[in-house]
Amino acid sequence: MFHSILASGGGAPGAGETHSIFVWIGFTAFIVAMLALDLVLHSKTEGTADDPHTPPFRSTVTWSIFWTLLAFAFTGYIAATMGGREASEYVTGYVIERSLSLDNLFVFTILFSFFAVPIQSQRKVLFYGIIGAIVLRAIFILVGGALLETFSWMIYVFGVFLVITGIRLATSHDSEVDPEANPVLKLLRKVVPITDDYEGEKIFTKRDGKRWATPMFAALAMVATFDVVFAIDSIPAIFAVTQDTFIVFAANAFALLGLTSLFFLVAGLLERFHFLSYGLAFILTFVGVKMLLTDVWHMPPFVSLAVIVLTLLIAAWASRKWPKDEDGGGDDAGTSGGTGDATPAPAA
Repeated sequence: MFHSILASGGGAPGAGETHSIFVWIGFTAFIVAMLALDLVLHSKTEGTADDPHTPPFRSTVTWSIFWTLLAFAFTGYIAATMGGREASEYVTGYVIERSLSLDNLFVFTILFSFFAVPIQSQRKVLFYGIIGAIVLRAIFILVGGALLETFSWMIYVFGVFLVITGIRLATSHDSEVDPEANPVLKLLRKVVPITDDYEGEKIFTKRDGKRWATPMFAALAMVATFDVVFAIDSIPAIFAVTQDTFIVFAANAFALLGLTSLFFLVAGLLERFHFLSYGLAFILTFVGVKMLLTDVWHMPPFVSLAVIVLTLLIAAWASRKWPKDEDGGGDDAGTSGGTGDATPAPAA
């Protein structure tokens, strides 16, 4: 089903020929540099192992706006080097990819809770995860639909996983996560030796002269795997707008670039609005159902965006309408940072 959409995209005459290989390398280096800058500038905003907390709420809002403005500023480069029509295609593609990236965002939120990733390590996992996502999407974009079609069956498996996870989050959102009892870790341990606990921000460690992976490795693997699944949905959507591979890649890269700030923005909102965990459960279930219906109805991106935004607004309103008795709604929770966990914890 995806081959017909992408077949002309990967090798269409003239697609991406406006830009040389040096422009591609330069643009990719710029995106990676921006991701590294974000990592360095915010390396201490999540605190330490002894004092973990979400970043200041105002900072996450400011940086989310900055990355969005930077993406739109790139429209000027597209217009100057390619033309007005291509600039319009880029803006449309970016809006589509940004809307669909919200699916990634909420799934990453639940994955970090699922694997009990320490909050002070989550930004680094996102950094490596987004780098991997950019590489994977570049391969998909350049190779075309055949590769995506190979992975198309995964969308149903993960669709079921998200529906089940959403339901469990709604019914047991206050339960603690035990990484040692995590079923995904148990499965991965049959292939890769994985430690029972984290060792700071290490992905691999040595014990008794043997190399072990930490649960951080499992979290990264799941982030990358989920992005493959989401690419099946998002890349064909933008190829319906343009077949220029550079525009497709640029829109994908900029959509992923601001994902870290959005992630911590949502983390701050989860602390401020106690009903948002139920909204997150609904969104996960919604995304899972959308995956399962992909062959029956391909939901337009604006519909998906509208459902997510409306859900967040309703959850925020309900939190204000019916505040928690013990904290009066938790207005200051997002900046005081006493929880140490940015996400609600579903039963693993």
